[in-house]
Amino acid sequence: MRQLTPLDAQFLHAESATTAAHVAGVAVLDPACAPGGAVTREALIRLLRERLHLAPALTLRLADVPLGLDHPYWAEDRSLDVAAHVYETTLPMPGDEAQLAEAVARIHGRRLDRSRPLWEMHLIQGLTGGRAALYAKVHHCAVDGISGAETLAALLDLAPEPRRVEPPAPGPPTTAPGPARMLAGAAARSLTHPVRALRSLGRSAADLDAIPVAAGLPGARLVAAATRMLTGGPRDLPALPALSAPRTPFNGPISARRRFSYGSIPLADVKRVAGASGGSVNDVVMALCAAALRSWLRERNALPDRPLIAAVPVAVRTASAREAVGNQISAMIAPMPTDVDCPLERLRAAGEAMRTAKRRFARSPATWLNEISSMLPAAVTAVATSAVFRLAAMAPPPVNLIVSNVPGPQFPLYLCGARVLSYYPLSVLTDVTGGISITCFSYDGSLDFGIVSCPDRVTDAWRLMGHLQEAMDELLELTGPRPAPSGTGVRARAHRAPTDSSSSGSARRSSLFQ
Repeated sequence: MRQLTPLDAQFLHAESATTAAHVAGVAVLDPACAPGGAVTREALIRLLRERLHLAPALTLRLADVPLGLDHPYWAEDRSLDVAAHVYETTLPMPGDEAQLAEAVARIHGRRLDRSRPLWEMHLIQGLTGGRAALYAKVHHCAVDGISGAETLAALLDLAPEPRRVEPPAPGPPTTAPGPARMLAGAAARSLTHPVRALRSLGRSAADLDAIPVAAGLPGARLVAAATRMLTGGPRDLPALPALSAPRTPFNGPISARRRFSYGSIPLADVKRVAGASGGSVNDVVMALCAAALRSWLRERNALPDRPLIAAVPVAVRTASAREAVGNQISAMIAPMPTDVDCPLERLRAAGEAMRTAKRRFARSPATWLNEISSMLPAAVTAVATSAVFRLAAMAPPPVNLIVSNVPGPQFPLYLCGARVLSYYPLSVLTDVTGGISITCFSYDGSLDFGIVSCPDRVTDAWRLMGHLQEAMDELLELTGPRPAPSGTGVRARAHRAPTDSSSSGSARRSSLFQ
């Protein structure tokens, strides 16, 4: 018997007419090694049927508590029809990157059907160069970044020939309690909720100086320090910088429409810049994102005079819980030095901000995301969350955007015999976190970026991807000459990107092919 945690339920209830709370990714495939030289819907369905037991999140559906008095439960869908979750489409000629991005954006903006397991896969044919793509999405209430990667890994192989997978071991299915037991559990948790809420409030107070908006309240640092002292928590934690997010054009109420842009940067270049500056890959990622956002805002005469504030998800999932359904994540809140003009100084500032946030997190892992989700009764959360998110969009933003960097394998993988050339992740947009989200995934020598935006807030999605590449080129020039090719070839090379009809200029970006 598995019940959604308060944080899982928060992702579920955050959905509205303008918010679809699923995470997704686009794998670009080279089917040259696949049987018949193509990836077919039938082959994908067959693979899913063989390996579905390796991805438990794909087999479960929601079981709601009567009257919404408690968080839903998970129950195994014994009538699951995998074929009903797999779709196929073909892009019109010429099948270029802009057309793929447009098709993905349309699919990404549609919410999942809650009457069945919360996932879909879309096989997209007709890309240039004989390529195909697989877009897959799973609801955020069922997976986080790590478990989502594990779900995808269940379908992948290390060679074109599929590995042998053992059949599922016999065992009892995951079931939900009956309505009477659900109501009895809801009543018991309602009676004890005030005690749990007070405990969550106390634990949140210890992180008050790290919580968006709350950190800016008078006396927040003093209250947090006093709470840690009274509860025996860690003392003398690194002081966090001001976390007041400025208003930008991409903050405010969003619509249901989505735009998507994507591209790749050679991971070797990122590591070279990181090594030359004494930082990490993640420091460079944050500096690149800060540079791209700074350029985009300057073009619109909307650059704030203080740093943007980013929410950076952090996985807290242990190895023993890799197959568990649901979320085991926290978040660091960090300033992005968009107010710094010099690229090298911006890189230094981004690294220092992330090191401070990491030191603080290492000594006192932030639990406020879970604690805040636990404070309201389940019935109130179910009714009020989406409305609260919408109202919060009218106030000063708690953060400007989410920036996520997910590490992946540095060797090629295969799906149905086709080589995975790249994997571009897509995240969630909400009224609270803003109309743009940047996620990157390191895979097989490249850093693959996926940018999701609301066109009512960011009309020219490709322009940001172009600014990311320009920022990378600038840092490479400033940190020394690029080393000569080793002869093995570079998987990601820069070229001209598609240009939005709404953009005032073309945008340069990187890709797998020239």
